[in-house]
Amino acid sequence: MIDFKKNRTKLNPTPKKNSRTQPSKNRKVLPYIHKGASTVDPSLFINRELSWLEFNHRVLEEALDQRHPLLERVKFLSIVSSNLDEFFMIRVAAIREQIIADYVEYSPDGLVPLQQIKAIHERVSSMVKQMSACFWKDLHPKLSNAGICLLKIDELKSEDKSKLADLFARKIFPVLTPLAFDPGHPFPYISNLSLNLAVVVTSKNGEERFARVKVPDVLPRLIEIPNENIENESYRYVWLEDLIASNLELLFPGMIVKESYVFRVTRNADIEIQEDEAEDLISSIEESIRLRKFGSVVRVGVQETMPERIKNILIENLEVTKDDVYPIKQPLGLNHLMSLLKVPRPELKDPPYSPAHQISDEESEDMFGIIQRGDLLLHHPYDSFSPVVQFIKNAASDPEVLAIKQTLYRIGKESPLIPLLIEAAENGKQVAVLVELKARFDEENNIGWAKQLEGAGVHVVYGLVGLKTHGKMALIVRNESDGLRRYVHLGTGNYNPVNARIYTDYSFFSCKEDITNDASEVFNFLTGYSKKESFSKLAVAPITLREKITALIEREVNHARNGKEARLILKINSLTDQKIIEQLYAASKAGVKIDLIIRGICCLRPGITGVSENIRVISIVGRYLEHSRVFWFNNDGSSELFMSSADLMGRNLDRRVELMFPIDDAGLAKQVLQESLEGALHDTAGARLLHADGSYSRIKHGNGEDAFEIQKAIAQSRFRNGQFIKLIPREFPQKN
Repeated sequence: MIDFKKNRTKLNPTPKKNSRTQPSKNRKVLPYIHKGASTVDPSLFINRELSWLEFNHRVLEEALDQRHPLLERVKFLSIVSSNLDEFFMIRVAAIREQIIADYVEYSPDGLVPLQQIKAIHERVSSMVKQMSACFWKDLHPKLSNAGICLLKIDELKSEDKSKLADLFARKIFPVLTPLAFDPGHPFPYISNLSLNLAVVVTSKNGEERFARVKVPDVLPRLIEIPNENIENESYRYVWLEDLIASNLELLFPGMIVKESYVFRVTRNADIEIQEDEAEDLISSIEESIRLRKFGSVVRVGVQETMPERIKNILIENLEVTKDDVYPIKQPLGLNHLMSLLKVPRPELKDPPYSPAHQISDEESEDMFGIIQRGDLLLHHPYDSFSPVVQFIKNAASDPEVLAIKQTLYRIGKESPLIPLLIEAAENGKQVAVLVELKARFDEENNIGWAKQLEGAGVHVVYGLVGLKTHGKMALIVRNESDGLRRYVHLGTGNYNPVNARIYTDYSFFSCKEDITNDASEVFNFLTGYSKKESFSKLAVAPITLREKITALIEREVNHARNGKEARLILKINSLTDQKIIEQLYAASKAGVKIDLIIRGICCLRPGITGVSENIRVISIVGRYLEHSRVFWFNNDGSSELFMSSADLMGRNLDRRVELMFPIDDAGLAKQVLQESLEGALHDTAGARLLHADGSYSRIKHGNGEDAFEIQKAIAQSRFRNGQFIKLIPREFPQKN
């Protein structure tokens, strides 16, 4: 605890060592033991955190890629900045907590927490420099040339300075609150992800004082300079913090503003929810959200010109080490660059894409009739998400529908589904909704939706103790001439129309009895006390999913050992589970050909002789976020294809409610194999190949060939002569 009674007006403090940032001399390191008692050599695993950073480096490479339109490159740079924020708030925070607690557990690759923190710091420091160079040496001048100017105050003409001074006095000055730091004023609380000015002022007698001014997050970060020249289509902005810094004398009348520097704080946001001890889960989560604001500091970004004496004030009072401080050339927090995508310059963005409509507006009025004719599969964002919304809309108004059951994980702030579910309840339907309150960073939003649904008479379940419900499922019970019939929607992504325009995901509809029976059993598991241990078609985590995937891989191993054709393709977001990785190594040794399409984290090392030479891993970063999970098993020619809400991570297989479902229709399975799997494996535009050392390199197309981009190919395949084409067969060349 910091003693604020001490005189801390001096600007040359010596950083103190404290228990939250320094390793204990008496720390005992546990012997090397894998979780699950694995005896596999740790050198066969890639560090999870470093693999995640490599994924974000691939995103950064997209920001550097001249093939993309300029504002799309800005978007990628903004995404990297935002991703790094979350990485520190969650992953780095968790590692720091192990250090603080004197708890040492080896990661699968054999590193202790202190070693991981050091490796992370080195990699992030390098990335931060690359991000700054990308902005200042590449994007910034190109934006200026394109008429989107991010200017410094001293670059402005006097009339522009006058306009901004007037704007500052009217709309910014009243919001600002300077906070002094002296014997009568404790060091101010610095909120998570806030941008701040560290200000040094002097009185007339020359005595220096320190103050902090928060850059208000209720105001736009980029302040547009009014353009009175109608013929000039340029867009000019100044950074809010620069505008404040240039007017600091108004905040400190009678004092001399000697210097000011920008800094930004990232706090631990991985606050554990003690749901097993809470009588009221909503109250417990609301309290956890409140506590998140006060998590310990895990990173401090500072203006690169900030002197050591100011850094030391921050280090001491924020209780961090020098390694937690990252000097950055302004601006800090590049995620705010995303606002530039609102600039009406379509030539600087990707061409707009309108999703294809497999189902016309007239047909969609009878979603139940469509599903009766056969299973329906949609591939978002190439296919419209509207049939998913229409499915619930039909159910809400159809007098023959008796019940609606649905899981909601991340649904957005303006969901069209909530009003429909409320309408259904008001129309007398039995509506039961599981709203997962523990969806990280969506807790507050989901609590609001849960209360709104409850207020309308919907039966709301908040999830299971100890488990997150991540599976996506909606079940409709309808009274028909031959009795009750159930219809189900299963998805690899969330019920979020906004995400469905930028994430690649699948939506599957069916009314087959074996699928809908299983769906009913899953809902009984979620809302009641069902102890169901087996399912006909669905694999459900944490009950049967791990066992099912293990059995499917083992079947390919048996085929290989018997001299039969053995191959599998897995398309997922992340692969971190040690047991699955070990099984894939064993399958490779047995001769199974394995292709892994993994967008993000991969802890498996491919291409190691005698271990993983039959495993290839690629990652695709493109216009859309590759989010779907698809599992294909050759099965000696009788192939099987599955889709899932789950990645191959311990949390998904053991600590979440997840679903995996088969695509039994041969035509649909063929389309998925071509599009999501074989097509991705032939991508030479956005694909990278993972090497055994954990590095990635771009997959290049042959001489004289055009780069093949799977996302663009799928989008183009959806239309021919203005007509929707469900499937365009494509023969891919044989892989070398």
